[in-house]
Amino acid sequence: MASLSLRKIYKKYAGNVLAVQDFNLEIKDKEFIILVGPSGCGKSTTLRMIAGLEEITEGELYIGDRLVNDVAPKDRDIAMVFQNYALYPHMTVFENMAFGLKLRKVPKDDIKKRVEEAARILDITHLLDRKPKALSGGQRQRVALGRAIVREPKVFLLDEPLSNLDAKLRAQMRTEISKLHINLGTTFIYVTHDQTEAMTMADRIVVMKDGIIQQVNTPQKLYDAPCNMFVAGFIGSPQMNFIDAELKKKKDGNTYVEFAGFSIKLPEEKAELKKVVQAVEEEKPVVMGIRPEHLHNEDFYMERLKDSVIKADVEVTELMGAETYLYLDIEGNKFTARVKPTTGIMPGDKIEIAIDPERINIFDKETETTICN
Repeated sequence: MASLSLRKIYKKYAGNVLAVQDFNLEIKDKEFIILVGPSGCGKSTTLRMIAGLEEITEGELYIGDRLVNDVAPKDRDIAMVFQNYALYPHMTVFENMAFGLKLRKVPKDDIKKRVEEAARILDITHLLDRKPKALSGGQRQRVALGRAIVREPKVFLLDEPLSNLDAKLRAQMRTEISKLHINLGTTFIYVTHDQTEAMTMADRIVVMKDGIIQQVNTPQKLYDAPCNMFVAGFIGSPQMNFIDAELKKKKDGNTYVEFAGFSIKLPEEKAELKKVVQAVEEEKPVVMGIRPEHLHNEDFYMERLKDSVIKADVEVTELMGAETYLYLDIEGNKFTARVKPTTGIMPGDKIEIAIDPERINIFDKETETTICN
């Protein structure tokens, strides 16, 4: 098994186009790391550099203690699973899974043993004699995973492996891949633009934008304490609500966040933070962020948070089964609230809704960096 170290990695294309810049990351042995970000952010390029399919322009890549910048892909002891599965159509499932081992001149008995073991783990033993055209998308994905497993690599690289599957199968395969990671005890590096995949599977998430790492942390810490507005908006579905605001210290000695004609008192522990005090003193324009689940309309919250109740117009409601999304207009600002399905609120209703001050995020409007979570 192997740890990885990416040190000051850059990828430049013709015309001085920077696809990845100053990428620094230490990946522990057996860790499940997910690179996430919008299309074109450099996550797949980074994965391909680890695989050796793209040349590193600058920086050093270590797998274990070995510098691999100039090592051929086949000698890096990695296995890659591609988005389009890349199966050979004229070969059976068994032959597809065995192909890489045959090239390496692995003995036939050993190949048979490894393929059958991988097929058992992935529950595709009954498919070994079929060809790819006779398989469903989910079965093809399992074969692609099986082909990687038989190589017994130190590192698995997975490039958006579930993007071609339907929603139900994607959810099922997420679980399968997580179980596979535990059973194999191998380092997994996984690329996706789907933050649900990232939140449910990763030990740590690397959030990227424009080729630059924005933040690296566990899913929960990224969700609770994003370092800037991009991470706050990218992680979480529906995304965090943002609204232009001001921080004001009033005569009662408390600090308030003011927006759209409303004023909400910040909890003392937030108000006393150095960055908050500085923003108040410098009268910095700020952005308030609040997640949809921290807007409440139940009587218990309306009573407990009576000092942070605001008025809103309901534009659209979406019943999701276990919850309802309310799309609100608050003095021309669009908000989303996540409430119980029994709420009975309809489009066109005028409602009151309570914001939990403990859950307010404040961002610097100019730099978009976090002032407080």
